[in-house]
Amino acid sequence: MNPTKLGREWPFRQRSFWLIGPPLATFLFFFVFPVGALLFLSFNRPNQASLRPVTDFNLGNYNHFFTEELFTDALVRTYWISLEVTIVSLLIGYPLGYLMARTEDRRQSNFLMILVLTPLQVDTVIRAYGMMIILGDVGLINSALLAARLIPTPLPLMFNEFGVIVTLLHIGVPIMVLSLMGAMQNIDPELEEAARSLGANRLITFLRVTWPLSMPGVLAGSLLVFVIAASSYTVPRIMGGGKVVTLSTLMYNKIQSSAEWQMGATVGVILLMTSLIIVYFYQRSTPHPLGEVT
Repeated sequence: MNPTKLGREWPFRQRSFWLIGPPLATFLFFFVFPVGALLFLSFNRPNQASLRPVTDFNLGNYNHFFTEELFTDALVRTYWISLEVTIVSLLIGYPLGYLMARTEDRRQSNFLMILVLTPLQVDTVIRAYGMMIILGDVGLINSALLAARLIPTPLPLMFNEFGVIVTLLHIGVPIMVLSLMGAMQNIDPELEEAARSLGANRLITFLRVTWPLSMPGVLAGSLLVFVIAASSYTVPRIMGGGKVVTLSTLMYNKIQSSAEWQMGATVGVILLMTSLIIVYFYQRSTPHPLGEVT
């Protein structure tokens, strides 16, 4: 290598190191290292009320997880609630995202954007307590139905899976709308007009043009909503009233109440692996933005 060229490249490499090194070290220490510690702890001997690592690695915690009914029920319940929240968020968010992407009036567009973003500016705990005012036994819905004499007793709208799902929708729908709106803004309206000019009705135009072109937003929004719903702790804890046990609440209970750090770490690893698997299939199903290079 030319010594002169190497001399010119060295200061650039040095500056690049000081530019990239600190953020990379911060990322490794605060993001990668905790995940590695969680994985390491999950292979320790079970039922140790200590964080002290041991050399006796085994799969006892994972075997206990998949053979104990408490854990398998929490696993199924977590995925089922997350799937329901994702589907309903898509059904609600798709029309809203399409409307916001196709609204030409800036004032209407800004108003709709404010409505969508406002829930995201409020902490999850505050939103959960706000939903309690609506869904509680003396909340707005039950009070109105009782006053109209449509029901003899309050409906069980809270401290069950229904209350958890409704509150998670309050989080999932805005995220879904934003993901879909970004994808739909990239769809040329002339493509839909061309399809209709060729004799396609609105349904055929939607199925053949709009839906396939909006698929990146659908997949991205569904991924985000599912992962957020599956990893949520605050909502199941408050709106479930201790009756809806998910992986996140179970992980907290094992660590905080029983001091079973190894079992709690195992639950965390399984929850993390779920997210990684979903991201993997999302990457496989999404075409590369630059296309295939031949």
